[in-house]
Amino acid sequence: MSLHLYDTASRELRPFEPLEPGKVGIYICGLTTQGSPHIGHVRFAVSFDILRRWLERGHGYDVTLVRNVTDIDDKILAKSAEAGQPWWAWSYLHERETTRALDLLGVLPPTYEPRATGHITEQVELIELLIERGHAYAAEDGSGDVYFDVRSWPAYGELTRQKIEDMEGAGDADPRGKRDPRDFALWKGHKPGEPETASWPTPYGRGRPGWHLECSAMARKYLGDAFDIHGGGVDLRFPHHENEQAQSRAAGLDFASFWLHNAWVTVKGAKMGKSLGNALAVTELTRTVRPLVLRYYLGAAHYRSTIEYGEGSLDEALAAVERIEGYVARALEVVGAPAEQLVQESRALSVDEAFPAEFRAALDDDVNVPEALAVVFGAVREGNKALEGGEPAGGVRHTLLQLVAMLDVLGVNPLDPRWGGTDEGGRAGEVLAALVEERLAARAQARADKDFAAADAIRDQLTALGVVIEDTPAGARWSLG
Repeated sequence: MSLHLYDTASRELRPFEPLEPGKVGIYICGLTTQGSPHIGHVRFAVSFDILRRWLERGHGYDVTLVRNVTDIDDKILAKSAEAGQPWWAWSYLHERETTRALDLLGVLPPTYEPRATGHITEQVELIELLIERGHAYAAEDGSGDVYFDVRSWPAYGELTRQKIEDMEGAGDADPRGKRDPRDFALWKGHKPGEPETASWPTPYGRGRPGWHLECSAMARKYLGDAFDIHGGGVDLRFPHHENEQAQSRAAGLDFASFWLHNAWVTVKGAKMGKSLGNALAVTELTRTVRPLVLRYYLGAAHYRSTIEYGEGSLDEALAAVERIEGYVARALEVVGAPAEQLVQESRALSVDEAFPAEFRAALDDDVNVPEALAVVFGAVREGNKALEGGEPAGGVRHTLLQLVAMLDVLGVNPLDPRWGGTDEGGRAGEVLAALVEERLAARAQARADKDFAAADAIRDQLTALGVVIEDTPAGARWSLG
């Protein structure tokens, strides 16, 4: 089948065809840099990273992915003031933390990562266009606020299928300057007590952009008036994405062809968030959990399914990763080629050579990662049987190359250098393997001499260093835990 994606706007699975043959434009809402990112924040990035990889590797598209940084808003101003820091320093600190967290999880860098404060001109131009077309107005109370007139746009509410009469008022600005309580702020006038540096001059007075306006302006600049996919967390559907779509289309822009939304990470049924006291910062969590395991955990569920986090949640992910790594390590021994070489070989395979039909079908069905992982573990299971049966190195190599290709698309390939699976020239891996094999040989000799205390001591030493040992009829096997 061809690639089908679930479009949140139409609420149906639709065949995907890019607006421009061979190219795909994606805009995803990045984080507001008010604090340290937790795993609930970054799930979106892992989900859309898998989609991007499949579009590029599975379909050969040239993907332009834009992920913005909201580096100015009410929360940033409030939290930076509480901390006694300039708002821009506070924002940049957490922008760097976010970049570090996403890099730890193996998320590919975006093509462009624009900051809201770097695109004031584009935002003001969009406001002017909306005013000219009769869909926005400057507040008459002298506040400097500018609002989108929701009643001027009959299609307002179409993304989330709501009627204006059923909506609550927009709480993003003082309602006194609004024609309708549901009108939302395009521009927020500078207020007493706010830093002067957090405002920019406009025909309407000094101020700063509204949250929704930022994304419309940046998407337009980097992807054009129309683009293929707009993504983000399901909690952004309203009001953020609804308002983005309304203001962009009211300005005469086609905007996004597809809307994709990933579900939450929850704790005891509640959305993960700092206000609930259940946030788990990525940089803290990865002090005790391998980043590869956390990446696997966040990407293993279907992107539209909720992930419920609790004690022991990562144990299953750890077991899955170790099962994959165990097979890959044994297959590498049989193949006798450097890991780096095998990674490059797998990436050079054609789509039909690299990916079993069942794997392609799974990811073409709205990026169904659970079904794709079923194919992965089927390959691991059959690969282990082949190794036990003494399959020739050529057959093992073919299976391993396919497995590496599938894991690459899912972002959990243990041979990828970012996970420490390879290194320049493979020298560190070779040295490690030689040292471990030497200790295993000494352990085997101790057992043959019935010196079980010495054998156990060697095993305990290796285990303490993170080496997992499996005793089999063919001898001891090892992998990194």
